[in-house]
Amino acid sequence: MARLFVDTDKFSDGEGPPIVDAYHSALKDLVRRKFDEAGGHWNDFVFGKAQELITAKDIEAIEARLLATGHRFTVSAMISQRERPEAYKAVDGSEDPATFSFEHPDAKVEAADAQGREVRGQGDNVMQNAKNTIGVARYFRNNDNVLRCLNEGVPDNTIAIIDDSGGTLTAPILEKFKGVICAGGTIRSHLGILTREYGIPCLMNARISGIHEGDTVELESSGPAKTGEMYQRGEDGSVRIWKHVKK
Repeated sequence: MARLFVDTDKFSDGEGPPIVDAYHSALKDLVRRKFDEAGGHWNDFVFGKAQELITAKDIEAIEARLLATGHRFTVSAMISQRERPEAYKAVDGSEDPATFSFEHPDAKVEAADAQGREVRGQGDNVMQNAKNTIGVARYFRNNDNVLRCLNEGVPDNTIAIIDDSGGTLTAPILEKFKGVICAGGTIRSHLGILTREYGIPCLMNARISGIHEGDTVELESSGPAKTGEMYQRGEDGSVRIWKHVKK
């Protein structure tokens, strides 16, 4: 059977979680079979016959086998679960903005300091800024939130709290945010790249608790930026997220 570049990639640091390993293995097996069927040179296959021999139905069949085991994907954005509820885990939590908050079990929580700031979580800093970022927490988890801001404008000093690490959901209004807290992804996710280009303070992979719509929050955006090497070494390196409480 054909050998692929990934079979001998000395720079690979592993596939990650078992579910990722299983999915990637199935994709590699598919490519191997189709390459064997096509014969010839690898470049000819990649830039020619692969486009005909590997079809959308082949990819869908891999996903169908995975879902048949009972596995369901974890959403990176609310819209995924809404559009394909059969493929994604149900999302807990009320959609009532007055009561909803992300509640991550690993969020670091500490009592208020002398400045009236409660630690309410932590995240991976995309880029180091000259100072911390203070604003008003506002959740963006569906199209309705984004459409409202497109029609009425993004409120001043908005710190957007989102779960779409791809950045697609909030792309039309992203440049209007004062800061971003994203509950998923890494600094290399699309959202991390976009906020860096716009110069918007952003914490990825955020683990927060007890932050509600309208709360005043502060991002430790003056802290060190996380690096790709830190992820590979398993280093935390996260910075803090505070909620300002009334005295």
